[in-house]
Amino acid sequence: MTRLLCTLLLALLTLQASAQGLSASVDRTRLSDGETVELTLESSDITLFGKPELAPLEKLFEVLGTRQVNRLTTLDGKSQATTRWVITLQPKQNGYVVIPPLRLGEMHSQPITLHVQKSAAEASGGRMAPVFIDASLDQESVYVQAQSVLTLRIYHSVSLYDDSSLTPLEMPEARVEALGKPRTYEKDINGIRHGVIELRYAIFPQRSGDLTIPSQVFSATLVERSSSDDYQPFGPRPGKVTRVRSPQIPLKVRAKPDSYPSGAPWLPARALSLSEAWNPEPQGAKAGDSLTRSLMLKAEGLSSAQLPPLPATSAEGLRRYPDQPQLSNQIDERGLIGSREEREALVPNRSGQFELPAVEVVWWNTHEDRLERSSVPARTLNIARDPSLELEPLPAEVAVPDYQPGPALWPWQLSSALLTLTTLLGFGLWWHARRQPAVLRGSQTGPSPRTLLDDLKRACLANDPHATRHALDAWARQQPETLADLAARFVPLSDALDGLNGALYSEAGQHWQGEDLWRAIRSLPTTLANETPTTESSLPPLYPR
Repeated sequence: MTRLLCTLLLALLTLQASAQGLSASVDRTRLSDGETVELTLESSDITLFGKPELAPLEKLFEVLGTRQVNRLTTLDGKSQATTRWVITLQPKQNGYVVIPPLRLGEMHSQPITLHVQKSAAEASGGRMAPVFIDASLDQESVYVQAQSVLTLRIYHSVSLYDDSSLTPLEMPEARVEALGKPRTYEKDINGIRHGVIELRYAIFPQRSGDLTIPSQVFSATLVERSSSDDYQPFGPRPGKVTRVRSPQIPLKVRAKPDSYPSGAPWLPARALSLSEAWNPEPQGAKAGDSLTRSLMLKAEGLSSAQLPPLPATSAEGLRRYPDQPQLSNQIDERGLIGSREEREALVPNRSGQFELPAVEVVWWNTHEDRLERSSVPARTLNIARDPSLELEPLPAEVAVPDYQPGPALWPWQLSSALLTLTTLLGFGLWWHARRQPAVLRGSQTGPSPRTLLDDLKRACLANDPHATRHALDAWARQQPETLADLAARFVPLSDALDGLNGALYSEAGQHWQGEDLWRAIRSLPTTLANETPTTESSLPPLYPR
């Protein structure tokens, strides 16, 4: 029993250590021979002290520096402390080099594989200029509108002033996007340490054929070195300005394949995924509930601006209120990852089953050079009825006790009594009308139609959907027809009411404009839309006194 408890306790401690973990990451996984890479180790366990064991790195890497960074972050009122160790490494060999797991206490990091390539500048040998540029493309041939990544590296073996500049990359026949900010690191070339400024661009050619990546000009002022005997009381002397130009690179752009469907948007991507999410989940939904459906389209090697709109959800008895699509771009080592998220509120107006068709996106896999299809399968929504929305049944007829008729009355007695009553009622009404004016002033028991109409106008012009809904209901209660009957007869009012309901159900209510609804109300017949008739008649009384 004691051994079992110890085993369980050891497993619990191991699980806790792995949950907290010692994560490892690098700023890049592909580099040239002689370049440096930064390894970052991070832990959120505040009970650990000391530094990670770096001895496993000495066989394959040179450890050029180590620094520790402590951070305290607050999220949702909870504070979390993390510790980072940033280690600068220089590989000792070319090819695929693995950063081994590093241990800190009972935790260890995961291994990371690096690809170290032999640079063309080092292979050429000989003496090199103090500043030079190396430019390369990740692939020599791409499809039209597909991504090609240009990497520009500026090497300098001398110090530079901070007035350096680089001409922008301009290509009229392609769309160019910068991939993040420039990165700086160091590289040893032929025994000389060079500083490196690395920039990356994503290039999307807009036509097929031969394309040339133009050269860029880098200019900077060199810091001249002086001997120890040359005393400079006012600091180092201003150096000379140097300008270097990157080489032009040819790029072959292939046309869209003939096998690609003619009616589908052209999507050349390295990878593409399509997924859906619901909030809340549709299981157990009732008629009148609002269900939010999100469709996420993510493509590696395309920007979000290139992703097409997704088909709208269409089903009879299901009202749809779409939101504005959310576009975003992410940057990784291979370039851009574009994403497009479309959200819509779906409101079933009845119970039963709703068949949602499948959503399919056709795209071209540039990595395997073939046509592929990504889809979200069809779905059936089972909507239950909502008892609160159903009309209550009419109460049963009250049982009337049996009536035993009395003695029958003579016909002349009934007719005489009826005649007497009608004569007295007519005389009374005549006498009452003789003492009243020709037109009576109507008594106002609530807000006047004119007041309700003014409230509705103010709410519409203020673009407030909730206030407009309340004012519209109050105005409709004083109309001879229901709001549904008016919407069925007048198309502009029906369209304006759909827009109001969409603003109330979806998250785009802040962008609703009420001018269309007010215009539809004003276009109704004057007996409905205008204010209350005048309360006093301009005719003289029928019986002047």
